[in-house]
Amino acid sequence: MNSGEGIRGVRGRASTWLRNDVGLLIGALGLSLVGVVLVWSATRASSGGSAALKQLVALAVGMGCAAAVTRLDVRTVRALAPVVYVLAVLGLAAVVTPLGSTVNGSRSWIRLPGGMSLQPSEFMKVALAVGLAMLLAERAERGLRQRHRDVVLAWVVAGIPVLLVLAQPDLGSALVLVAMSVVIIAAAGAPWLWTAAVLVAGAGAVAAAFLTPVLSGYQRNRLRAFLDPTLDPQGIGYQTRQVRIAIGSGGLGGQGLFAGRQTQGGFIPFQESDFVFSVAGEELGFLGAAGVVLLIGFIVVRCLVVARRADAFGRLVAIGVAVWLGVQAFENVGMNLGLMPVTGLPLPFVSSGGSSLIASWVAVGLVGNVARASGRVRRTVPRQATG
Repeated sequence: MNSGEGIRGVRGRASTWLRNDVGLLIGALGLSLVGVVLVWSATRASSGGSAALKQLVALAVGMGCAAAVTRLDVRTVRALAPVVYVLAVLGLAAVVTPLGSTVNGSRSWIRLPGGMSLQPSEFMKVALAVGLAMLLAERAERGLRQRHRDVVLAWVVAGIPVLLVLAQPDLGSALVLVAMSVVIIAAAGAPWLWTAAVLVAGAGAVAAAFLTPVLSGYQRNRLRAFLDPTLDPQGIGYQTRQVRIAIGSGGLGGQGLFAGRQTQGGFIPFQESDFVFSVAGEELGFLGAAGVVLLIGFIVVRCLVVARRADAFGRLVAIGVAVWLGVQAFENVGMNLGLMPVTGLPLPFVSSGGSSLIASWVAVGLVGNVARASGRVRRTVPRQATG
């Protein structure tokens, strides 16, 4: 190969990467690195740097997965969607068998060798986004309203993982899956009566989960403590009170990284996962916490921008990812501020947890794949028109 061909090859590879959404990649990387620092601050007194190191390893794995997904041909992504969905459902089913392990009343993890664990519900969010998009894209591409049988099939596809996640039980992840399904199916052109009926049914299901023994006692106490923290003053009531103290004491500029009294004193259980936002609020203050929220909002907006430029399949995938990240971030920040009940949902890209971080980066890879495919189409169409 001569030097000219080598230069053209390098330029071709650079052009391929420039067709990706660079802003999305930078935003996700910046937020992930902030998460590593916050996890380190929350755990350095108890475990040194081991939790932060695990987070860095998960970040490297997630970025590698995102790069691989971005490079796939979009037709390959569509073809693999059923396989990914089936594997994710099998993972959820395995959780409720003896392979699963219980933490805080929820049987949501599968223990792996080397002290690692896998949370299949996180990867189910990826599988549901591509699965529903593959199922509904054909009629959406032609601008046709979805038939009732198509919508029924889509809700069966969505309902299976929702029921399996509720069986763990994990109400937070189930709500995220339902929100993704409602928006994807509605965006694909489903009759509006279906959307209204599902929203009513969802509200009834949440009420039933609250009033019946579907949830574990630990999770019901979390929901009740949201309404009245004095019901569990030594448990979740204590935890949420300490979180609010931490965030309130941060002021405008914070107490300084690694200097938060509540965080460094270990007063907040599971702070590196469920309540990592309180580390930002206490040590980085309102400005730092607002920066975290703005980064998340930027990522969600970039997903929607990519969706606007994409074909039907890509649009539904990107919308699903935007809803997933947006709803999950809203719930996590809301439970830190005392505005939402504690459900145990991680803050995307920030909370400690390899499964959540890797799945979030796979989602970035999917949106990057959609952006790359959209860029290729925009470059090809004018050339065809002038030929």
